[in-house]
Amino acid sequence: MIVQKFGGTSVGGADPIRRLARIVSSSLPRKPLVVVSAVGGVTNKLFALGELARAGAEWKPDLEAIEEQHRALVAELGLSAALVEKLLSELSDLVRGIALIRELTPRTLDQLASFGERLSARIVAAQLSKDGIEARALDAWEAGLVTDGRFGCARPLPQSESSIRAALSGVRGVPVITGYIAHDAQGSITTLGRGGSDFSAAIFGAAMGVEEIQIWTDVDGVMSADPRIVPEARFVPTLSFAEAAELAFFGAKVLHPATMVPAIGKGIPIRVLNSFRPEFAGTTVVPRLSPSDRAVKSVTSKERIAVVNIVAAPMLLQYGFLERIADVFARHEIVVDMIATSEVSVALTTDATARLDPVCNELARFSEVSVAREVALVSVVGEELQDSLHVPREVLEVLDTLGVRVEMISYGATRNNLSLVVPRERVREAVRALHTRLFVESRAAAAGRA
Repeated sequence: MIVQKFGGTSVGGADPIRRLARIVSSSLPRKPLVVVSAVGGVTNKLFALGELARAGAEWKPDLEAIEEQHRALVAELGLSAALVEKLLSELSDLVRGIALIRELTPRTLDQLASFGERLSARIVAAQLSKDGIEARALDAWEAGLVTDGRFGCARPLPQSESSIRAALSGVRGVPVITGYIAHDAQGSITTLGRGGSDFSAAIFGAAMGVEEIQIWTDVDGVMSADPRIVPEARFVPTLSFAEAAELAFFGAKVLHPATMVPAIGKGIPIRVLNSFRPEFAGTTVVPRLSPSDRAVKSVTSKERIAVVNIVAAPMLLQYGFLERIADVFARHEIVVDMIATSEVSVALTTDATARLDPVCNELARFSEVSVAREVALVSVVGEELQDSLHVPREVLEVLDTLGVRVEMISYGATRNNLSLVVPRERVREAVRALHTRLFVESRAAAAGRA
């Protein structure tokens, strides 16, 4: 059995969905379990629709655009017009309710966002059936996925693994399951965080003990840099779980950061594939690399980060200082990317969109706090960093030659990742220069020595 997860671009129109059906058909001997995202762009449209309704602005044209997008897709595929009407009616009722009370709670927002995947799953299952493939659309809770009640960033409960196996054991044909969404124990709809369909695929794959999790997207796989920044970026055929997790967390868009966790636990390989070029082998993510595959794999970046600087001289040599800081971030559910410490100060990075005012107000009770926002994160990822001192040296040499000021450095215990905070206006220049040094000049020099 395999899991095949199809992202928004892979279900983004009639032709992509027909292509999806051909991919699934060719995989029938491997017993595919299909997980789908919303039609490309629809989740963002749903969030925007909710905000319009909450603010009392004109929301009906936006709702009608979403309705027409799905009705047109159904018509172009030659499917029954009734296929999406019940859900579109429910969506309309929910938005009217939001507009009436002028309130959009996290619980309601998750319910609103769920319509994208629910509509997509029904359309994909209907297309598979039309093509002669027995299929059934399932909302994730019908497939056994139960989460906690943290709306917007829910996580599966321990009993999900057994409930998924029980729920799917009696399904005939190909299950087509909604990604990104689930139910909590009280039956309320939850979401797994933006990009969570990858996470859903890994959760179902781990529960079913599949041989492979396939992430179908619109690129050939993982690249040595973002091609929008480095047009000459190279395809990366193989990554370790550790490398892929670092890349996902530090800016690569191909995989969701949480995707690795269930797969790592079961040692299930993940393959990133292009639904527009299904013949291409893609990038394989495996538990361990062979010695020949250990190398620098990618230079990635995050342009929207913030650095929180905490200075507390009275806390010099006092135990519990870091614990107090960590407790503040944890209670406000702020994820920290990097941390650097000295005797009297701590610097942490997080996403620039995080709500930092309440955090800073608490920290200010026992320290001096400042936030820098005009910064970005550059990360060099690869298991070669574990064994070679020349890579950190070359990274710093490149930035020194460019005159790019380094605000903060992290070189973790696993040494799969070297991350540096730099001024935001210099980050793309830094990525291009580092890619040239590490993937062009250094490898050409190594080939010359060989």
